[in-house]
Amino acid sequence: MSPKTANPSARQTELLEAAYRYALAHGLTDLSLRPLADAVGSSTRVLMFLFGNKDGLLRALLERARTDELALLARFRQSEHPAGLAAAAGQVWTWLAADEHRPLLRLWAEAYARSLVEPEGPWAGFARTTVHDWLDLLAHCQPQPERDSADGATRRTLTLAVLRGSLLDLLATDDGPRVTAAVQRHLTLLG
Repeated sequence: MSPKTANPSARQTELLEAAYRYALAHGLTDLSLRPLADAVGSSTRVLMFLFGNKDGLLRALLERARTDELALLARFRQSEHPAGLAAAAGQVWTWLAADEHRPLLRLWAEAYARSLVEPEGPWAGFARTTVHDWLDLLAHCQPQPERDSADGATRRTLTLAVLRGSLLDLLATDDGPRVTAAVQRHLTLLG
């Protein structure tokens, strides 16, 4: 986290939240500071002062998106007893497939892809961190003996690949019934 975001001012937090809403609606790829500043009621000069530069703002927006992701993961971890991989993946898919989460998930997919093709700069490490976050959640949902086995690691890796691929398919086609049926088939085979 940059020094300017380690202890953000109220104004910086306010602008970050407004910029995050803007990014959810418009994406990050073609983000231009002038239209963003106009949309959030600021100026490019203020944004540059608060976030350093465009890359600093992008990093702050990715951190903000990750905050939402980690809040979701924390919600799935609340159970003291592992739900089991299939049940947990089914709950995750229900959340991923919900229409109201599409803006966040489009932003996630955009950042994930950019992290793969532009491994330096503000996207650095986004995809890798996301994979580890989700694998950790899925491991938490497995019973201890399964979690600690090589087969358990393979099962959660396969499950994450199915969820991620299905999410990308859903975002591309908006064909919820077809994609959900495929996820459910995988979960049946997994169970």
